[in-house]
Amino acid sequence: MARTPDVTVVVAVHNTMPYLTACLNSLVGQSIGPQRLEVIAVDDGSTDDSGDELDRFAERYPDVLTVVHQPNAGGPAAPSNRALELATGRFVYFVGADDHLGEEALERMVACADAHESDVVIGKMVGTNGRYVHQKLYSGNRPDISLYDSALPFTLANTKLFRRELVEKYGLRFPEDLPVGSDQPFTIEACVRARRISVLSDYTYYYAVKRGDASNITYRADHLSRLRCTARIMEHTAGLIPAGPRRDAVLKRHFQWELSKLLLDDFPALPLATRREICEGLAALLDTYFTDGLRDATGVKRRVRFGLARQGAVEELTRAIADEAEHGAPPFLLEGDRAFAPYPGFRDAGIGLDDRWYEARESVTGRLAAGTKLESVGWEQEGDEVALALRLRVGITGDTSSAVVALAQGALPKSADKAAGRKLPEHAPRPKVAGAFTREPAEDSTGTLLGARIPVEPGRAKRGVRLYVDVAGTTYEIPVRTDGLPIPLARRWGRATPHRVAANSNPKGRLVVTTAPLWEPKPGVGTRLRRTLSRLKRKVSR
Repeated sequence: MARTPDVTVVVAVHNTMPYLTACLNSLVGQSIGPQRLEVIAVDDGSTDDSGDELDRFAERYPDVLTVVHQPNAGGPAAPSNRALELATGRFVYFVGADDHLGEEALERMVACADAHESDVVIGKMVGTNGRYVHQKLYSGNRPDISLYDSALPFTLANTKLFRRELVEKYGLRFPEDLPVGSDQPFTIEACVRARRISVLSDYTYYYAVKRGDASNITYRADHLSRLRCTARIMEHTAGLIPAGPRRDAVLKRHFQWELSKLLLDDFPALPLATRREICEGLAALLDTYFTDGLRDATGVKRRVRFGLARQGAVEELTRAIADEAEHGAPPFLLEGDRAFAPYPGFRDAGIGLDDRWYEARESVTGRLAAGTKLESVGWEQEGDEVALALRLRVGITGDTSSAVVALAQGALPKSADKAAGRKLPEHAPRPKVAGAFTREPAEDSTGTLLGARIPVEPGRAKRGVRLYVDVAGTTYEIPVRTDGLPIPLARRWGRATPHRVAANSNPKGRLVVTTAPLWEPKPGVGTRLRRTLSRLKRKVSR
């Protein structure tokens, strides 16, 4: 009686040496054991040594590995489908021929599927050699997640454990005419149909390798091919999920990733005809799937680019991308409790995009930090008073009256490091603001020049120099970076109690002001002196 393995591993192979060897070794060395494992590798017309390597492993592990050789089909879909026709395991798992698995990966995932009756199990995946892998899904072991309220839409590769009964019940196969992203329709439909989806994050199950020659198929596809493939994937998804928040939750990924990547810094260099074709394709997808909810949840930079593409404003879109790549994002225009990013086309009747496309609704910490530049810093001293005088370029225009600089006690939380600032918690008080401020538009229209003269108070303290500004009803706290600007020498001030004040750049490159008395008695000196004199008097009296 033929055995029924617990899991069939499918490997679609095309010119993946030398990575293939590590992949195969990781499979035959799985802790689940050869009796519970079946590996089907389909050589899709390789012209390197991949076919020979497969045959070598098949000869060595005949009870585990089955090899099929076929002419090149142009992508992983056809060889994966061929392997599915031969699979006999209770579960099926797909692995890229240039990737590899952790030793206990299959055993752990099958155990999870059996314990929770899961139709899909996703094991933690990490990237190697600089391969990016979205990690938000892997926040912990979760036996039952939803496609619609988790990070699963951002993890749609087929590198998962699927119950083969589910695959065959719904006839799930990979579209062979989709050169890029052919695994997404399979994965999305499996997750829509699944009774239960489980996530395992307690072990590294999968290592995704970026080849040294960057020849993974995803990295080779051109703009128009990626656009056409994404449109097909979105159409397939729309056929499975009715319009509404659930569909939006899945398609959000395609707007944020696949479609946004068509409008990056390489867009202006494309031929004009290609740029027009991209805009036409995007316009069709935006009109069909980009709901008001998705638009409002999209960051302003991406939203404006989509809006310009939708309107066919190729020239303005090209200029928006090229200008930002060369000069950075435009300064925010503050109007009351609203903030706008005035990219090309803003309030241009000929373009026809209303203000909502240009309005900043998301956190803008990173953009404010990038637009804040220290122009000059020094000391101003009058008698017993000393003040820090500085000039900042701030990436805002319009109503800039809320922008001030203050000396803040205490370090920023580490969570503020990545964005180089933070949204001030709703009930957190601002530090005391003192001094005089001037505000004037920068001549090159890159924002506002903020001048500040901040008195330095005596005492022992270490304070960070920080910008505070209100944007769209939220207060942001941005530490001022020195960016290599010369720092003034330390100053001495005060007659009654002489002090020293110094400005420095801390290890994170942020401007810090330190004050301290030049001399102060150590605690307990007077007491110890009186005790010593008392002991000497007693000795003399003896």
